[in-house]
Amino acid sequence: MTPSPSERQLGLFCLGAGEQRNTPGATPERALGCHAAVFLHQGKGQLLHGPDRTLHEVQAPALLWLFPGVLHGYRPSTAWQQSWVLFSGTATAPLTQLGHLTPTTPVRRYADPRPLQRAFAKLLRVAQTNQLQATAALYDLISTAHQEEPGNELVTQLQAIACHPLSIPQYAEALGVTIDDLRATTRQTGSTPQEVILTTRINQAKALLAETDLPIAAIARQVGYDDPAYFSRLFSARVGQPPRTFRRIGSISGPRSSFRSRPATPTV
Repeated sequence: MTPSPSERQLGLFCLGAGEQRNTPGATPERALGCHAAVFLHQGKGQLLHGPDRTLHEVQAPALLWLFPGVLHGYRPSTAWQQSWVLFSGTATAPLTQLGHLTPTTPVRRYADPRPLQRAFAKLLRVAQTNQLQATAALYDLISTAHQEEPGNELVTQLQAIACHPLSIPQYAEALGVTIDDLRATTRQTGSTPQEVILTTRINQAKALLAETDLPIAAIARQVGYDDPAYFSRLFSARVGQPPRTFRRIGSISGPRSSFRSRPATPTV
């Protein structure tokens, strides 16, 4: 799908959606120029994710969140049957800040997957023909997917305030927990408070770079850094390219301009 300029002003728009089957074996590693949600109906294996190439266990039914510019690759141990959607827009930044899009928990499991299956089925019906209906279906999908898992609520709350320039003790105080409780909860997701905060800030910065024309210094302040030079060094070390370069090319997959003019491909 290639949204028109007016459709891009909706704040959230669909770039493609479909269904796919992956055979066992590793897929090529790559990064997308947009957001993606992949719902695994059948199969199991691993998701390689992030600059550290962390392996996350995956077993259907599960939802995979993929963020722009973040390296990923599939490691199916059995055949995977999946539905997928590619999307972008300025609304992805506040959705991430509010914890509805979760870069630190790329794999989500659901005890009852039926609401999410219905949300994906609706999105697949409308995505190819009507961008406005696709936008509504995307919001419904993201809302449906945001079902709290045991132990993840505190992580979501931390993500929501991660761009505030606080120390770890101050974050714990703001959340009404001890530092030990905060560390123990993030450890359940295979992370640390510092990693949750840094990942959330970097992904927020990526969204602002890709979807706004704000100066680098303003983006640095919005994600919690008063020193733009320090932010640029941190972003470069984490992403592999400075903020200005990331803004110019969008992601490691290619220039923003050429990405936006191409229909989305079905391999996510």
